[in-house]
Amino acid sequence: MKKKFAYLLMGKPFDPAVHQATFETDALITYIFTVRSFDEACDKIISLEKRGVGVVELCGAFGEAGAKKLIELTNNKIAIGYVTHKSEQDHLFDAFFSRKSELTKETL
Repeated sequence: MKKKFAYLLMGKPFDPAVHQATFETDALITYIFTVRSFDEACDKIISLEKRGVGVVELCGAFGEAGAKKLIELTNNKIAIGYVTHKSEQDHLFDAFFSRKSELTKETL
């Protein structure tokens, strides 16, 4: 049986029906899914648990608090991590997601 891993991206401009991908090897199925809100993420994480996904990595938009809520929602049955970065790179992230950019934290 192949192991299943998923990466979950959250952002308002995504269309979850369109913005997704699957990669399959002999031993692993990797999914990339998108959601537009935390409520959609809750629904998606429950469906991933039912599909037998063993590990979910969350984009940074979820933060530690969002990851903790999803872990609680799944009763700690799925390994859930979230993307983070070193604080010395905050200025780079801030510049990327600034109002000058089309992509801002508010649109994600």
